[in-house]
Formats: sequence, structure tokens, C-alpha cells
Amino acid sequence: MRALVLDRPGSFRVAEVPDPVPEADQIVVQVECCGICGTDLHILAGEFPPTPYPITPGHEFAGIVAARGADVRPDLPVGARVAVDPSLYCGYCRRCRAGRDNLCENWAAIGDTVNGAFAEFVAVPAVNAYRLPDQFDGQLGAMVEPLACAVHGIRRLGLLGPVSAEPTVVIGAGTMGLLMLQLLLHAGAGPVAVVDRVRYRLEVARKLGAAQAVTDASALGDVRFAVAVDATGVPEAVETAIGLLDRGGRMLVFGVTPAEAAIRVSPFRVYNDEITITGSMAILRSFGEAVDLLSGGAVDPRPLLSEPLPLEGYGDAVDRIRAGQGIKWHIRPI
Repeated sequence: MRALVLDRPGSFRVAEVPDPVPEADQIVVQVECCGICGTDLHILAGEFPPTPYPITPGHEFAGIVAARGADVRPDLPVGARVAVDPSLYCGYCRRCRAGRDNLCENWAAIGDTVNGAFAEFVAVPAVNAYRLPDQFDGQLGAMVEPLACAVHGIRRLGLLGPVSAEPTVVIGAGTMGLLMLQLLLHAGAGPVAVVDRVRYRLEVARKLGAAQAVTDASALGDVRFAVAVDATGVPEAVETAIGLLDRGGRMLVFGVTPAEAAIRVSPFRVYNDEITITGSMAILRSFGEAVDLLSGGAVDPRPLLSEPLPLEGYGDAVDRIRAGQGIKWHIRPI
């Protein structure tokens, strides 16, 4: 089969590699689409320490079951369309046993630490596969994984499910910021303001329900927000978001900053205004809910999507992402 191979940071190629063979508890997925996210860019740059090289990356994917191991449950037949949770938790460390699997002490993930889905086929644990409705195509299915991350973030804020309207601001209108926008509105938050430097993304935010969409937080005026979400991973943006909070406000640090980054926060204000600052790491039992939100139409990722590129277009897609072109780029290996 053909697969993207990163031999070392900064060096990638499309190569012929052996077809995967499923173990007893695995399925082989013929990959229809796989998304490129910020983690993939860090892996390409050698900035994601858990990643070994060479590796085939790709962890946001969906496809068709092409082969099954002997012990795979019958509801995953050959020909079924699935999305795959890339999380590989050990299940026995103290954090897994406490129900916080995403903080697993032995954390691993498909496409991050083992070969992933920028390939025609990938072998995965059957337990990680989720059946998709018939109306899903591969590109919509590949959006389940990023949405599952956003669902976990909203849960960390305590906002999933009906809530009273609360003025909210989202910093960053990339894929995750725009998914967050839709989840926040679905949960009853609002009005929701969005801040991003790219005007095209702000247009999409308005179409998806943003009450304000501005290129600079100063344009929001004197309003203070009950909830703020940073979806950029830029330390200065995190500081800006905290500064926009009203007394009693809640801040979600969702974007991934460099490990060595630091922000300036007034401890007195955290104390005196009872500010809550919360983090959200990847996926925690939120994959099935993401499928339901997409299938029920509560979240519509279509306005975010560009036409998928072939494996040979991976470098082109990376260049477009770095240039701020489009919002969400997928690779279609088949």
C-alpha cells in the first residue's frame, strides 16, 4: 500500500509499505479521509516528544472496514464505515483507574506514537472504532475526532447540556474554535463573540452564529464575559482571554501552547474575582457523543472543509495551513 512516511523531522515521502494485517482484536480500515491538525505540524517539525521516527502520522480519520481479526465483534462487518478514536490508554495506571484515561501515564495514540492514517490502510483496535450513519462520508467522519476533543473541553467547562445564556468569547476561529463556537451555542451559551486575525474565518464564524466576529479583542469594547475559550495556543491570546473575563468567569485553555511557554496572571484577581482556569487534554469518552452531535445536525463542519488532497498533496496542504489558507484540510489516500 501507499503511505506517507516521516523518516525524521522535516523529511517526508510517499512510499510503498507492507499492507497491515489485523491481530485478533483489530480491524483494518481503508482510509477515506484523514485530517491535518496542529499536532501533525508539531510532529513534522520534531516538536512532539512522544513521536518516534520513522512514522506514518494521521489521527483524525474515517474509512471502511476492510478486514477483521478473529475476535472482533459482529457489529463491525467488512464494509462498515467507521471513525476511529486514536487514543491508546493502558487501562491500569492510577489515572486510567480513576477514569481519567486521557491523562494516562503510558499514553500513546494512533498516528502520534504508532503508525496512523495518512495511508491507504491502517490497523486499529476494534474497540476504538465507532460505526457511522449511512449518510456520513469519509470527510464528515474524519471530523468526529476533533469534535470529540471539543466535546471534552465543553464538559470541562461544565457547559454541555442546557445552560442559561452567558456571554462568551472564543479566541481563534480555526477548526477547533469554530467547533467550539457551535458547541457553545448548542449548550445555550451566548451571545458568543469570536476573535481571529483572518477575516475569511470570521465570515464563517458569523454564518455559524457568532454575535460578534472581530480581528482584535479591543473591538469588543467594555463588555466582560462569563466564559472565555482560547483555541489558538498562543500565550498572549490566553492572557487576552483571561483579561476579558467578568468576575466569577471561567476560562478554558484549549489551544496547545509550547511546553515551555508561560503566561502572566494576577493571583489576586483569581482569588478576588473567583476566576476559574481550566485545561482540556484531548478526548475522554466523548467520541460517541461527537458522532451523535454530527448525525443530529447540532454541529455542521461543512463550512470549515476544503476539498481533500491526495497523499502526494500533503506538503501542499501543510503550506496552505501555515499560510492561513482555508480552515480544515484533509488528505484522501484512496
